[in-house]
Amino acid sequence: MAGEGGQRDLGERTEEYALRVVRMYCALPKRTEAQVLGKQALRSGTSVGAQYREAKRARSPAEFASKLESALQELDETEYWLKLLVRSGIVEQALMSGLLGETEELLRIFTAGTKKAKGRGRTGDRKRKKKDGETPRARDGADSE
Repeated sequence: MAGEGGQRDLGERTEEYALRVVRMYCALPKRTEAQVLGKQALRSGTSVGAQYREAKRARSPAEFASKLESALQELDETEYWLKLLVRSGIVEQALMSGLLGETEELLRIFTAGTKKAKGRGRTGDRKRKKKDGETPRARDGADSE
């Protein structure tokens, strides 16, 4: 389903990304080194969408930010394995460029989302402090004697 401006929903996009990683893995040579590197990419690449789904069901802003950060880490790891597949000569750069391009785009999206989500948590603490005049620590009893 397309969102505003014709952009796909991020959940659908990460699911399609996982499917692309699965297809890439299935197309790899059956040599040991290709399968070892490919399985690493398969594990991390298919985890991105699962982490994003968990983030959407977060119970707090901090949990949301944490799950987005986990998805970001999985993307970064996937990029590492994909680049190793290319640099080792197992997969030609031209064949991997589309998947690497999508990985880089998702990295940018999740980086921005993580920064924004972390900023919201801090902003929420500042708003509460201004509203009731005490620090979050004081409310929790950390500043009391």
